[in-house]
Amino acid sequence: MKTAQTFKAAAVAVALLGATALTMPTFAASVPEGTTLAAEQVFKYRVLDNINTLDPQLVEDVDTSAVVRSLFEGLYNSGADGNPVPGVAESYEVNADNTVYTFHLRDAKWSNGDPVTAGDFVYAWQRAVNPETASNYAYFVGLVGVVNADAIVAGEKPVEELGVKAIDDKTLEVNLAFSSPWFIRTLSHATLYPSPKAVIEAKGIEWTKPENIVGNGAYTLAENTPGERVIVKRNPNYWDDAHTVLNEVQFLTINDENQGLTRWRAGEVDQTDVPAGQYPALKAELPDETFSVPQFCTYYFDVNMTDKQSNEALKDVRVREALNLSIDRDVIVNGILQGGQQPAYSFAHPLTAGYIMPQIPAASMTQDERDARAEELIAEAGYGKDNPLTINYIYNTSDAHKKIATVVGQMWKEKLGVTLNLQDMEFQTLIDTRHEKNFELARDAWCGDYNEASTFLSLLDSNSDQNNSGYSNAQVDGWLAEAKTSEDPNVQYAEVETQTAKDVAIMPIYYYAKVFMQNESVKGWPYDDVEQNWYAKDLYKVAE
Repeated sequence: MKTAQTFKAAAVAVALLGATALTMPTFAASVPEGTTLAAEQVFKYRVLDNINTLDPQLVEDVDTSAVVRSLFEGLYNSGADGNPVPGVAESYEVNADNTVYTFHLRDAKWSNGDPVTAGDFVYAWQRAVNPETASNYAYFVGLVGVVNADAIVAGEKPVEELGVKAIDDKTLEVNLAFSSPWFIRTLSHATLYPSPKAVIEAKGIEWTKPENIVGNGAYTLAENTPGERVIVKRNPNYWDDAHTVLNEVQFLTINDENQGLTRWRAGEVDQTDVPAGQYPALKAELPDETFSVPQFCTYYFDVNMTDKQSNEALKDVRVREALNLSIDRDVIVNGILQGGQQPAYSFAHPLTAGYIMPQIPAASMTQDERDARAEELIAEAGYGKDNPLTINYIYNTSDAHKKIATVVGQMWKEKLGVTLNLQDMEFQTLIDTRHEKNFELARDAWCGDYNEASTFLSLLDSNSDQNNSGYSNAQVDGWLAEAKTSEDPNVQYAEVETQTAKDVAIMPIYYYAKVFMQNESVKGWPYDDVEQNWYAKDLYKVAE
């Protein structure tokens, strides 16, 4: 969920400019002169059955975030190339050491016509870290450096001491605990969007229902039918409505990738994911409507490292390492997925801005060498074909996830004598089960929230709400803390990646590619943004 090289240059520019006010050109639907627009400006987008809370301080999955980006807007957005562009903020100033950011807000309105103020951001950010909100993204505010956020999340300080304040209605000051030239990158994340205090206090947990919700994004919520569709329609009170072209966006729940492709061919959806293994044939058949672009996500398996799981074998690092080594990633990316994905042996994505990937020993081995070492390790641990091991694996319902799990199970059975029992479930159930640590092995994936390595590696911190494996290593926690103030955090990041690879709390499988079918009439998609943060306000449809 970002272009690496370009932002690095922007970050350096910010650091050098110090207290200079920065104003960047806005980005909205840019329709070339002479373009004939389609008569119907409705974009139909296929999603999985995971559109849940539309509360910006609670949302935690990719598809729902796309809906929330239509309904709300933060200080800055992501542009077509992944670089930050102004949202509610017209400009900002930053002090010499990148610890105090001052934002100047434009004349933006909520969908009910009320002005969006700096106080709305203060309220939202305080709400995010408030333990009473119980947000699984509460940690994010501290991760990006806002003063006192971690202490507030821990219940040690009141929310009023969060390092954010409204100087006046149009001026917001943010104080950071460490120098962060990349802070602007984080502002496109939903956790840092504003929230309407009066509506939330009046409606409680029902404030995000279509009849109650008030947002400040380019669209308003017209319908939310769980398991079927979410429909948003153009918001006339949005500050840049004049440059918005799409009148309506339909997020249609279609759980099966093959059904999604069938409905795309029938013209019922404008974009859908390519089913695993079908990209080469579809690209040959429909080259102008079949796409594969790098995506800022890592697919991995969580190993439950807590005492809540009773499989003693998984508590043995030799077993975990044997399982990890015997997964043939090349078979998965080239034999099953076939869409441009890349094998992964470490966690942070290789396109992370400024990141230098450490050399993980397994990455330089041949698969024969990995398999041989895996057999040695499983035998040393007392398991193997003569003393078979059984492991339970959970994943959310998806043909691709099932294929991957099935093939990995076959690899483990043939090489190590391990039986993998598969259990699929709805996506929200999987999220809840992982958070509760009620599993042995679980499918997981992480899409970066901003383009810096900490967006991935912070999940390995023992205190992270998104640390689904329950992994805890004091050295890793220390390196992550040191990285925040390090002149070269790659030193600490390399230590983190190397140590967690040794501990095998997670098993990275591959780095994503977004592989999709898109109707030729759809224009404005951010192909060059590795985060693939798309905004409906930036899209438009041309006449066929």
